[in-house]
Parts: sequence; structure tokens; C-alpha cells
Amino acid sequence: MRLLPAVIVVAVLAGCDRAPERAVDVPATPATPTTPVPSSAPAQPAPAAPATPAPTAEPGLAGFGGYGDVRLGTAAAGMEQAWGGALERLGPPPSPADACHYLRPKRAARSVEDPAFMLEGGRFVRYDIHGTRVTAPGGGKVGMRRADIARLYADQVEARPHHYTDGEYLRIRDPAGGTGVLVFETDGRGEDAKVVAWRVGLPPQVDYVEGCS
Repeated sequence: MRLLPAVIVVAVLAGCDRAPERAVDVPATPATPTTPVPSSAPAQPAPAAPATPAPTAEPGLAGFGGYGDVRLGTAAAGMEQAWGGALERLGPPPSPADACHYLRPKRAARSVEDPAFMLEGGRFVRYDIHGTRVTAPGGGKVGMRRADIARLYADQVEARPHHYTDGEYLRIRDPAGGTGVLVFETDGRGEDAKVVAWRVGLPPQVDYVEGCS
């Protein structure tokens, strides 16, 4: 049987010529959706927006004609009613009774921010400000530079030398034509000199350099 080796050779060659089997695409198993586990901790509230700080200035109270409802020229007997609260005298009782003296708001603790009301001749004639909270008519404040005052009150400032320091008195008349005068007191004469106090009042009292002196 000589044909047997030939048959084997043919079978082997047939196996070599067979095309490779295709890979069968197996569909992917869909992922099983997971159910979120609720947290046992309570939801935290969103942080509150920061509160807007209260304004430190008191615009609108100070004017060329007075301080709030306390108008220049108010009689001494009507000061507390105009102010809307108790006032107390600064210093000893005046002699005579209508001589120059100051009143201030009556509070548990004295504050540099409180206005001081000057009375003379039985009437309110001036108020003085030494703190930073109150804004002067026109926008000036304690702590401002002399250059800022010159800019705010352009062509209105009359500078006078200070009686005791190297500073100045920056005098500004009511632009509306009223009788009140605003005076800024500075600690120097250059552009960077600072306002240390200011006052509004009627002449001649507004120009008193030592309070009632």
C-alpha cells in the first residue's frame, strides 16, 4: 500500500491552507447600575454671605446750617428738643449764664466721635468734630490730606496760619450763600498735611481758636 504516505501529505497540506478562524465577538455584559447609598449625615447649609459692614460715616447730619435738626441759631432752651435727647454741659457753669460754653450728648461714656455744641448769647453758634466718623459738608473728614481738601473744595479754601502750630485753618464759606462757615484744622502746611479737627459755625465764634477763647 504505497498510496498511504501520499494521502497523509495531501491532508497535511490541506490543513496548512485553511483560513484562520474568526474571533467571535462576545457582547459585553452591561454594567449593573449601582444605587447611591444615602449619607446619614445631614446636608450642611451653604455658608451665609458676609454681612455688609455698617457705614462708619454719618453723611447728612453735618451741614453749613447746623447738625441734623440742631440748627445754628437755635435757642439754648430748645437744644435738647432739637437734638432729640439729653445734653450735658462740658466744663463749669458759665458766668454769666449766657456766656460761651459747650454741650455734648449725654451718654454713659464720652466719645471723641460726639459733636460738641457751642452756645453763646443764649443760642447755638457752632459745633466741633474731632473724630473720623462724621463727614463734613462737602465731603471732608478728619484724617484727610490737605491736597484732598483743596480738591473737594476747589477755589473755595481760604488758608490762615494756625495760632499755635505749623498747621493751618482752611476756611470755607457756605457755597449756597448761607451764614455758616466750615473750618478744617491741619497739622502742617504741605499737601500731605492731615486734618486733625473741623468745625462749622457762625462768625465770629467759628474763628475762636481755643473753643470758647
